[in-house]
Amino acid sequence: MNIAQLESHALAARRDIVSMIYESGIGHPGGALSIIDILTWIYNEEVDLTASPRARVVMSKGHAVAAQYAMLHQKGLIARSEFKTFRQINSRLQGHPSIKAIPEVDATTGLLGQGLSIAFGMAAAKKQRGETERVFAIIGDGEMHEGQIWETLQQAGHAKIDNLVAIIDYNGFSSHDPVNQVINLEPLADKVRHFGWHVLELQNGNDMHQVANTLCLSRYLKGKPIAIIANTTKGCGVSYMENNGDWHSKTPSTEQYHQAMEELQ
Repeated sequence: MNIAQLESHALAARRDIVSMIYESGIGHPGGALSIIDILTWIYNEEVDLTASPRARVVMSKGHAVAAQYAMLHQKGLIARSEFKTFRQINSRLQGHPSIKAIPEVDATTGLLGQGLSIAFGMAAAKKQRGETERVFAIIGDGEMHEGQIWETLQQAGHAKIDNLVAIIDYNGFSSHDPVNQVINLEPLADKVRHFGWHVLELQNGNDMHQVANTLCLSRYLKGKPIAIIANTTKGCGVSYMENNGDWHSKTPSTEQYHQAMEELQ
């Protein structure tokens, strides 16, 4: 798929994310919109849901699951009519991924910090079985405050699990406050590198050209797990949500919804 096609898929997914949250009246739009370009590339260029074995995607930042549901909708696994049931009782579309409801989400997550450990286990098992497909863990920058993340970084680096790709969505906000004002992560690249990982820094994780170049490059790095520090914009694509921590978890009004749809045409 070429860059223009991927950009078109990402734009459609942005509309679906906003619609899902507006129609259900609840959700986390900011972090879903920041990671959607990277997920679009992964689901179209790395993951074949019809294959077995296949690449896996673990949404460690599970609250951004609307982005994953938008991808699975594009793959024909979720009907648009289900969007209004997002985060409702007895819906398949729960507020965090659940493999019981939808096995294709690959991992049940929710408690921050645990998803990277799950992905590490999946990747280690794949290595033992001789499978070549990679495992992607999508991590929030605020999630990097969790100690379990650093335990897994240490263990995966020690074990040289080079089919594991951790993508850090560095949008700068944890809930409402700037991440580095809560606990400063810097120098993040140096820290992760010293744990025995290859580190790629993605200057703009919402630019599909840069996303494609960085993810393609990551395929050629061997001998260590790979971390991609993706600088993104929280709420990317909707002007009033961008770089606004209030939109970590908030539902647009009818007027705001229509403005977002107009901006995302």
